Amino acid sequence: MLPRVNDSEGGRQPVRSERADRGAVATWPRINWWLPAILSTTAGAVDVIGFLVFGGLFTAHITGNLVVIAAHYVTGGFGQVGPILAVPVFIAVLGVVALLFGGIESKTKSRRALLVLHAALLASCLGFGLGFAPFSSSDSPVAVLAGMFAVAAMAAQNALVKLALLESPSTAVMTTNTTQLIVDVAALVRSAEEPDKLGRIRRRARVTFLCMAGFVAGCVAGAVLELRFGVGALVLPVILATLAVPLGEQKGRTYEQF
Repeated sequence: MLPRVNDSEGGRQPVRSERADRGAVATWPRINWWLPAILSTTAGAVDVIGFLVFGGLFTAHITGNLVVIAAHYVTGGFGQVGPILAVPVFIAVLGVVALLFGGIESKTKSRRALLVLHAALLASCLGFGLGFAPFSSSDSPVAVLAGMFAVAAMAAQNALVKLALLESPSTAVMTTNTTQLIVDVAALVRSAEEPDKLGRIRRRARVTFLCMAGFVAGCVAGAVLELRFGVGALVLPVILATLAVPLGEQKGRTYEQF
């Protein structure tokens, strides 16, 4: 029920919560649980397929690419273009997306646009892969370009979580999710918090666990499909990203209500 305040004539008018427009994601639990889980599955699949197809390229986050660059630079054996370009491409796409969509007041509109962009970038990666694979080398211009489409898609997904899925767990960084899940489980075991806060912690733990399970499932499925179909395995994350678009259209309870 909406809170009410007195108007100038002594009546009582409903006050619409600004939070409902800013973070309206979907009905609970259909969207609050499953949209982040599907995005996590997508990220896991893209990360594994990209690693296998594009010569050790991490597409879902830049941490792995920074490690690869540092290790190869120190040992003097670095020769891969993809991991070098992935870091600035990820940052550049993330910055552009934040500038374009960060100022949109309606999170529903920005979420829809970002989900469509995310699916389109993954479809572009798949298109280049199917059109030019097998690649002669992971450093070939076409292979690098296809890999950068995947990196751009994951940058858009990371931006989506921060800009339009308020309070959602990460859908790509499982170290952060593992830490949050263990902290929340410990809080539930102690049961020292107020009931309302414990309820929020319990819901957050559930969706965090689903994100982690989805990422692992995506990794396994992506690896199996890549061994069988090569770059064609990217069909899986494209399908998942496409399914996420109508899922994100639903309105209802917000992530800010954890």
